[in-house]
Amino acid sequence: MFKNALVYRIDQWEPPTQADIERRLEAARFAECAPSQPEAAGWVEPRGGKHGALLESVGGQLILQLCTENKPVPSGVIKQRLEAQLDKIEADTGRRPRGKAKRELKEQIVHELLPRAFPKRSSTLVWIDLEARLALIGATAGKKTDAVVTRLVDLFGGLRLAPLQTALAPATAMSLWLSEKEAPRGFSVDRECELKQPDSEKAAVRYARHTLDIDEVGEHIRQGKLPTQLALTWNSRVSFVLTDALALKKIKLLDVVLENRGPASADEGFDADVAITTGELRGLLPDLIEALGGPHAPA
Repeated sequence: MFKNALVYRIDQWEPPTQADIERRLEAARFAECAPSQPEAAGWVEPRGGKHGALLESVGGQLILQLCTENKPVPSGVIKQRLEAQLDKIEADTGRRPRGKAKRELKEQIVHELLPRAFPKRSSTLVWIDLEARLALIGATAGKKTDAVVTRLVDLFGGLRLAPLQTALAPATAMSLWLSEKEAPRGFSVDRECELKQPDSEKAAVRYARHTLDIDEVGEHIRQGKLPTQLALTWNSRVSFVLTDALALKKIKLLDVVLENRGPASADEGFDADVAITTGELRGLLPDLIEALGGPHAPA
């Protein structure tokens, strides 16, 4: 269900009833872009299909899905048309539009081209664990997750989310694990890592499908490079890549988790996916937070 994830703490929220949440979601249901609309966003059915529930609760875990659509107009086409119109105006009037006049002309060109632009859609899963007071967003890009967080806050009202922070910065903890060649309890270090020099040159070293239990890695760290990504496996059940921004990438449930999952209908398959995925991540996340020194305590 989640290939990538950012975790947020629920600092404040008195959850509405499920029926109230569903009413609010229905009012913010996704509708595709109008011909001259550059982007649109709204909630869609996590289970798929049409006109279904916009909120799914499986074993007490809440699942939502935000759909976004945008219609990018190629910048080269805009530039070409803009230059042609600027040339024509200059030839006709002897003056070439600049500043505000040029910007307005560009906006007009984009508006004219939008109806012919091909829409692109993407969806982002959201998992809310009310008991653990955590929200997990299925993305790692700051801009994308910020947009989802804004939608959640607008949707629920009174909800306050904060990015999960730990006592140890992930880069600090990963440096320690690699230098000492010892993974934290319950984890093993896999064969992928990226280290970067935290200066203007941003010199980087990447290891892929390569053992990291070597002196060379520790030497890079002693020279000042910091791990920005490190592949880990939790309890031989879930593999993932931890980033210095405390994002989880390339999340994969391993065979030991999936081997007893038999064939199922689409609905049963969705429920099983939610139950299995959230069940494993509910075990992984506390162990990861502990490995990073526990939750960050505000001063």
